[in-house]
Amino acid sequence: MKKIITTTKAPAPIGPYNQAVLTGNTLYTSGQIAINPANGELVLDSITIETKQVMENLKEVLAAAEMTFENVIKTSIFISDMNNFAEINSVYGEYFDNETAPARETIEVANLPKFVNVEISAIAVK
Repeated sequence: MKKIITTTKAPAPIGPYNQAVLTGNTLYTSGQIAINPANGELVLDSITIETKQVMENLKEVLAAAEMTFENVIKTSIFISDMNNFAEINSVYGEYFDNETAPARETIEVANLPKFVNVEISAIAVK
């Protein structure tokens, strides 16, 4: 059985999907991009600020499922330019303890929704 997880503290879906789905004790989040949930505007001032908004959106989706970054076991990071990896990784690292950080993959892609620079999804377990 699946439970749909939603929150107004993260961007509303822009297509036929949900912010996250909880099945059993496992949460699968949709990819988050740098949309400010308060006004629906993209936050693209810099790759650092953009990544921070992505992580804050992900944080709110986790919170809606009564989880935190401590529950995350796997992330997927999609970036439009591998040259931005160091800056993205630096912000991403602020949200995880190195000792218990999740498994991860980082993939460079040709384009992302709304032509943003970074999108991150997660799998978490209670």
